[in-house]
Amino acid sequence: MEESIMDFMAEVRKTFDLDDTDIRTYSPLTLAYVGDAVYELVIRSLLTGRGNAQVNRLHKKASSLVNAGAQSESLERIREALTEEELHVFRRGRNANSATMARHATMTDYRKATGFEALMGYLYLTGQTERMLSLIRLGLQEDAAESGSRGLEEDNAGSGNRDLEEDNAGSGNRGPEGSAGGEN
Repeated sequence: MEESIMDFMAEVRKTFDLDDTDIRTYSPLTLAYVGDAVYELVIRSLLTGRGNAQVNRLHKKASSLVNAGAQSESLERIREALTEEELHVFRRGRNANSATMARHATMTDYRKATGFEALMGYLYLTGQTERMLSLIRLGLQEDAAESGSRGLEEDNAGSGNRDLEEDNAGSGNRGPEGSAGGEN
């Protein structure tokens, strides 16, 4: 997996004639900027990997996982599993001075989420995608266990969270959002 991500990043650099850069020189907010996008892509990949569903339902589920509060909680769940280097990256992101703040988050949650995103960005940009995914999985499994389901990956298999499963059965896939030509 890590080789394919590194190959992808190498291909982007080659295609757009970009120089190699030392990731350690990136500001924590730049790492968080990348980490935000990567984390969102992982969550969307998890949700769409279960099959077709109404875009509105996919968006609601993703939004419940990709927000400052949820990311702050995930960070707390994985904190003990982090290496010293990962903790350092997290702290740099958490302590960064940002000019903005999420509308529906406390300052504490927002700062922790920025640190979490900086860590995700750092792991992605350094090609440590297996580590990144294992940390994301750990955070999501803990979240799912606390809510009484068997895990995010199994939302469609059991009776825990059936909203995406219902979209895949019958009329949930009809209409502009569920059709192949619908809005994504």
